[in-house]
Amino acid sequence: MPPEFSFKSASDHVLCKSCERHVGDSTAKRNLSNADHAGLYRSGLLISLEDRDADARSHAAKLHELDDRIAQRDQIIAEKDVAISDLQAVIQTGNMAAISAAATDRFNRLSSDLALGHVKKPGRIDWWVVDPDLNAAKQDALLRSALAAHALPQALDGLLPTHPQYAALKAALAETPATDEAKRDRIRLNLDRWRWLPRDLGDKYIIVNVPGFHATLVENGVNRWKHRAIAGKLSTPTPQLNALATGVILNPWWEVPKSIEKEAAGKKGFVAVKGSDGSIQRWRQPPGPSNALGQIKFVMPNSKAIYLHDTNARSRFNSDTRALSHGCVRTEHILDLATELLGDDGGEWTADRVEAALQSKKTVQANFVKPVPVYIVYFSAAALNDGRIVDYKDLYGRDAKAMAALEMKDGGASLAMPKDPDGPSGQQPKPKPKPKSANQVATR
Repeated sequence: MPPEFSFKSASDHVLCKSCERHVGDSTAKRNLSNADHAGLYRSGLLISLEDRDADARSHAAKLHELDDRIAQRDQIIAEKDVAISDLQAVIQTGNMAAISAAATDRFNRLSSDLALGHVKKPGRIDWWVVDPDLNAAKQDALLRSALAAHALPQALDGLLPTHPQYAALKAALAETPATDEAKRDRIRLNLDRWRWLPRDLGDKYIIVNVPGFHATLVENGVNRWKHRAIAGKLSTPTPQLNALATGVILNPWWEVPKSIEKEAAGKKGFVAVKGSDGSIQRWRQPPGPSNALGQIKFVMPNSKAIYLHDTNARSRFNSDTRALSHGCVRTEHILDLATELLGDDGGEWTADRVEAALQSKKTVQANFVKPVPVYIVYFSAAALNDGRIVDYKDLYGRDAKAMAALEMKDGGASLAMPKDPDGPSGQQPKPKPKPKSANQVATR
């Protein structure tokens, strides 16, 4: 059952005994921040009130005030006033069922914006990161527990990202003059992109920011390892995704993707894989100094066949703009990264053992003791260690559509779905295939 509240009417004022404050209905929106008193439930359950419709209007107005406060603080959307006026219009009807439904809907929309981001899937080009932070069941449980604890603002605040980058961007937004709309929009967009990620990235994880051309190992909130990366060319952009890295392949074969098969077919150093009828099924490149994957690649199965790996052309890391690959992430000094991770948690793969395996010229898989989450993301604005904001070139032209969606009331849900580069235009994405073995999966 919803929590019970006790109210007494006195002219146009009400007394909420849980906070012992007199509040005029006409000023409730402006003055109150205790929106946790709004007993708003999903599925048509009414506001829990002892008395009159005026009390219902006052409590719904408190959620209205909270909505305005949080939206302004975190710059979620530009169209917030439209939604607020919609809610206010329902409040004025005095219909308790309608007020409950409208206010609960507003809570659901606000909590979704805070936890998952306002921009919906059609506004996110090539974004495949899975964010499990909130669904309908979690949303319902959150509202019920927040009301029971009289802690609605705290519950909503608890949905926001906790990453230091988010805090730095938010601080920069507060310091940016309102007249500098372009900078504010860029910061707002990248704040929303942080909401597209899981709130908890893990105690230890690898994050690759494509426009920044760097890969970073983060542990307990501190950068443990950071080096340059090479991302996909404009014609073969790197998608945004998350995966679990379970280990590495030393002296890997390169399974040439179908999309670039013509570049390898019949050329020296590539081996044809034939079917039972003798026809060529695919091409692969054996380990060695000319292998495109270099000495090592990470095992991190995902539906896009995107991986971190070494390269046989390390001089490319010296370029300022490193959009040069077929989609995968070439990572500078990746052998050092792998050696560190293999030794973590009491791992048996020492640096000497890794080197011995490389010198053997044999293809060997070495597993981490614990899998490591990997996030390949796209932030066109980020904070440096000293808090300064650096803008990266919008490499693949993804900001404009996402920004347009951020300004839309529906977050761009009504926009056309972006084309999946791995599937026919206009069709729903195909079910994720079962990950192939580490030695068979195509790597780009």
